[in-house]
Amino acid sequence: MSRIAEVFAGKKKNKKAALIPFLTAGDPSLDHTAELVLEMERQGADLIELGVPFSDPLADGPTIQAASQRALTQGVRLEDVIGLVRNLRSKTRIPLVLMTYYNPVLQYGLKRTARKAAQAGVDGFIIPDLPPEEAEEWKKEADKAGLDTIFLLAPTSDLDRIKKVTRLSSGFIYYVSVTGITGVRKDLPGDLLAKLKLVKKHATVPVSVGFGISTPEQVAMLAPHADGIIVGSAIVNLIARHAEDPQLVPIVGRFVAHLKTGI
Repeated sequence: MSRIAEVFAGKKKNKKAALIPFLTAGDPSLDHTAELVLEMERQGADLIELGVPFSDPLADGPTIQAASQRALTQGVRLEDVIGLVRNLRSKTRIPLVLMTYYNPVLQYGLKRTARKAAQAGVDGFIIPDLPPEEAEEWKKEADKAGLDTIFLLAPTSDLDRIKKVTRLSSGFIYYVSVTGITGVRKDLPGDLLAKLKLVKKHATVPVSVGFGISTPEQVAMLAPHADGIIVGSAIVNLIARHAEDPQLVPIVGRFVAHLKTGI
């Protein structure tokens, strides 16, 4: 059983959702990212998404775009993020999923990316601009390396799409709560729970929901209806505000612990 499957199986047994924080690797530095991963785990994170900095992150709003730029300015690339995971693996078993775009993976080489990531201890990939219809080559290499490929569904996904993504996803399905880009939202869509219910009815792997979620109250509202809750921009905002603060790591840790109270 993979590390991701182990986490969701444990959560299902205890009737709890997994808390899945996102942060951009290399923001404000790779050393800080390593410390933040370990602290978030200590404070209750069940699985962590590491964003690979990219110059044209189409699915991301201004907050994560700015984090990507800060990391890129320091020269952080896909290979560095894989190296970060390799170093973390001597200290943690928490599942680590890379969220990236197809171009860095293509440029680095599909087979090379899958092989090196798996050897380093990466558990899976989320590639928002790689639809299932065009993912055959990547899936072949990822499956061979033992990596999960997590596809996305959105409020606009019809039943055929839901069934296709369910058939091809491994690890979990990423349900995008809003139509649009990442970023903190005060209010989530009114039909979100009904949409989640529909996806879960057809899904054969866990369903995690992300985009716009930033408070323990939103986490608490969604937790009974999803297998995982993903929080990204709120954490990235916090990192940006406290990047120069020596208390950055404990500040982010306390926020993750605060989010966990919603589960």
